[in-house]
Amino acid sequence: QVQLVESGGGLVQAGGSLRLSCAGSGRTFRNYAMGWFRQAPGKERDFVAAISWSGGSTYYADSVKGRFTISRDNAKNTVYLQMNSLKPEDTAVYYCAARVRPLYSDYDQRFGYNYWGQGTQVTVSS
Repeated sequence: QVQLVESGGGLVQAGGSLRLSCAGSGRTFRNYAMGWFRQAPGKERDFVAAISWSGGSTYYADSVKGRFTISRDNAKNTVYLQMNSLKPEDTAVYYCAARVRPLYSDYDQRFGYNYWGQGTQVTVSS
């Protein structure tokens, strides 16, 4: 089992940048593929990005492609989400998630992930 704690959220103006971090507990962190999801008020929790256990494969939602970058440092048990050129529509609670299975075709589905963090708020002002 792994416990996840997100940090790095906050208030930023449109066009600005933030870097989210997700720290995982346990020696097996490197065995998990990881994902970031986000949930805006009154909306579903949507896929943002995913990364394989090695970091060799990454996937992005179309809405963030070219602006966000997911990465991981297994020595630090941490996965990151670098967010650039932020827009007001990026405002949401951001969650990181870990999955036991590799990133198959369901990498963008919530049900594919086994463990979730508590989330961190990102607010982008116009």
